[in-house]
Amino acid sequence: MGTNEYDFQVLKLTDDFYNAYTRAQYREILEKNDRPYNCIIFEVSNDYFVCVPYRTEIKHQYAYHFRRTTRSIQHKSGLDYTKMVIVKNTIYLGCVQAVIDNDEYIETVSNIHRIKDEAFDFLEKYIKHVKGESLLHHSEYRRRYQYSPLKYFHSELGI
Repeated sequence: MGTNEYDFQVLKLTDDFYNAYTRAQYREILEKNDRPYNCIIFEVSNDYFVCVPYRTEIKHQYAYHFRRTTRSIQHKSGLDYTKMVIVKNTIYLGCVQAVIDNDEYIETVSNIHRIKDEAFDFLEKYIKHVKGESLLHHSEYRRRYQYSPLKYFHSELGI
């Protein structure tokens, strides 16, 4: 990945990631029948990568919901910000572009600015809340972050 602010890749997290972050200990990290999710990956200034999973069903507002894809007609598919993970070690990132539906890839690319802005805003609000810089109301924090795996990545985020 380059340093252009809108560079991204669609990858899977590796077995090394899932071995380090086992389901038994890290319950909020998505894993589907021992099969990793496809994720959109953004690099954050050579410090870490933000990985947002593609999901078939998302029933909350903290996501980018596909609107014009084949799968979105029958499902509420999209990119789920509540299940983002933070990766510092590149061994956790697959090296082969993940295969996703072409129409979802096209919609991702055409909305990449919005997706990145929303994902980073979601992450920034979490960091500021945890640091005590900008506290969310208790119920709002629970709605957004109760099932988020971000709590496992404080050291990577410097909090």
